[in-house]
Amino acid sequence: MPELPEVETVRLGLERQLVGFTVERVNVLRARAVAHPADPEAFCRALEGTQVGLWQRRGKYLLASLSRDGEPAGMWGVHLRMTGQFQWLESEREPCSHTRVRIHDRHGHELRFVDTRCFGQMWWIPVGVEASQVMRGLSRLGPEPFSSAFNATYLQQRLKGSQRPIKNALLDQALVAGIGNIYADESLFAAGIDPHTPSGRLGMAQLNRLQQAVVQVLGTSIGAGGTTFSDFRDLSGTNGNYGGMAWVYRRGGQPCRTCATPIQRERLGGRGTHWCPCCQH
Repeated sequence: MPELPEVETVRLGLERQLVGFTVERVNVLRARAVAHPADPEAFCRALEGTQVGLWQRRGKYLLASLSRDGEPAGMWGVHLRMTGQFQWLESEREPCSHTRVRIHDRHGHELRFVDTRCFGQMWWIPVGVEASQVMRGLSRLGPEPFSSAFNATYLQQRLKGSQRPIKNALLDQALVAGIGNIYADESLFAAGIDPHTPSGRLGMAQLNRLQQAVVQVLGTSIGAGGTTFSDFRDLSGTNGNYGGMAWVYRRGGQPCRTCATPIQRERLGGRGTHWCPCCQH
């Protein structure tokens, strides 16, 4: 599933590409791709004739402001889920079998939403309605990793007394928004923390290192355009480059880049987990 760096990479691409983009027509090829309104045709009508404004990201969600004739026209929300991706086409091309939504402007350009597993979703949020009232997952998100609210004191308060392994805690979107399996493993390596460590046993020095590692790892990945191990592509179809820079993720059995100890891999909380038993203890 795309994590924060991949979603941020998509946001940046959408913001650059859709400057002045006015929706002429929308075609929903798979009804389940639209979560709200319940009628996909209503979603099409809501977007048609609107100009797409600035994009913002909250966790793994994307939100764009819409206007019509200079007046607010609601917001357009997107979650890529496991395999969703946007494609930008300069000219008409026959859609592939995994195309779910097609959005055209009057110049013949198309923004296409392709989703192999078909878990991705879109929402239209009416004017005057809070996005979290329609996109329910927004209300359950913790602070953004780059915000001042995400700090060692916050982590200490939230994790106090918890026996949950710190790897599992980092995957909880209610603790911190946007981190998934890749960046939980990478951040714990950068902080020198064993992923099995009960969350409540981490001291302030460790929590400080962890907070700083999360920010550093995510920032590096955004700079590399995210990570591609299978499906992720940016708007132009380009792979993310962070995968080749990973310290532990998907490197089970390979020598640690720091100490040459073989990287360990096991399932923790149902997720593949990678760590160095020498550097993370």
